[in-house]
Amino acid sequence: MPRTPDHAAPGARATALTAGWLAAALLALLFSALPGGCRLRDGGQEDLVIPQLVRTELYVAPNGSDSNPGTREEPFRTLARAAQAASPGTTVHVAPGIYFGGVRTTTHGTAEARIVFQSSERGAARVVPPLDSRQPAAWDNRANYLDIVGFEIDGTQYQSGMKWLSGIYNAGSHNGIHHNHVHHIGTDVPCEPRGGAGIGVDGYYKGVDGDVAGNHVHDVGPPDCRTMHGIYVSTTANVRDNIIYRASGSGIHLWHDASHVTIRGNTVAASGIGIFVGGGDYYHGKGPNDHTHTVNNIVFDNAQGIVEQGATGPNLSYRHNLVYQNPGGDWQLSPGRQHTGTVSAAPLFADYHRNQPVPDFRLRPGSPAIGKGLPPAATDAVALHSARQPDIGAVPHDGPGPAGLPQSSP
Repeated sequence: MPRTPDHAAPGARATALTAGWLAAALLALLFSALPGGCRLRDGGQEDLVIPQLVRTELYVAPNGSDSNPGTREEPFRTLARAAQAASPGTTVHVAPGIYFGGVRTTTHGTAEARIVFQSSERGAARVVPPLDSRQPAAWDNRANYLDIVGFEIDGTQYQSGMKWLSGIYNAGSHNGIHHNHVHHIGTDVPCEPRGGAGIGVDGYYKGVDGDVAGNHVHDVGPPDCRTMHGIYVSTTANVRDNIIYRASGSGIHLWHDASHVTIRGNTVAASGIGIFVGGGDYYHGKGPNDHTHTVNNIVFDNAQGIVEQGATGPNLSYRHNLVYQNPGGDWQLSPGRQHTGTVSAAPLFADYHRNQPVPDFRLRPGSPAIGKGLPPAATDAVALHSARQPDIGAVPHDGPGPAGLPQSSP
């Protein structure tokens, strides 16, 4: 706050004090509209305090209780209770153990205060069907600015009630679905027209901007069911660095209002269609699917490779993908569309056959996918000079072991 020198004239001193008081009052009024407002220090001296976001840590553990306060020492027992207690800025830490699915998250975070649900040990918090399942998804998220990180979604232990058609269903905006292991979803259900997915990013409720990264998705849908997919997108999204195999429909499937999607660095195998890019049957938009870019993916040993159908615009691109051994055709693009930088050879995975429980998708030395990817756009000359030419696919040749995630029990 401005101060008046002691030697100033009385009138000037009074004028300055009045101006200073008015300035402080105006600032106090301004900051009182913000969360936390402002305060006066003891003694009456004005001191503005810029409000800071208070972040909350909640804990869930198998030995907890939903009557607990959700602290580290007294954790909750269920994900549902943590979802009720979460608020903008909350991180929910979930200890290793088994938890019932059918979870719904509806509380929104904000761009500055996201809500994060994370397994404290990647893949060790395991979500399974409840005794009497009442929901068609293991995790149904309707909130915005929320992240789901590091869980295992395991549909193998169905007991009774409604069978899951989706592992993680996301209908909100600006959400992240990262490093989850989603498997055995809807493998013994009738093939329904509405379908399902291991991970779904849906625009029906006007959700946008999903980020699906680093997930391991497999064994989705009954045999020969074209409506059950590994990762399904019907809005704007990034789909990157995922491993998908044995999805009865498409490994990655874009339809409805899908547009402005980046499909980068995924590995898709042993599915109906590897990557399906299309638009139609619109929810809210008028199409087409445009500005979707398919880059650095391995699409191997599927019934079909990369397929484009429906309403698609002129600004789609297919660059530096390895597409090989898809008997129904490696490519099916719109007339006149070209793919560039394609590698047409076996990827030479470390250990793979299509019925293997957990294939090892690392690249063996000599793989044609090593160093053949398209680098991300560099923001400056230094980054461009230092960038290593990336490998194609989700797992680089010097990456983690089989699947990059803990193996689950069959």
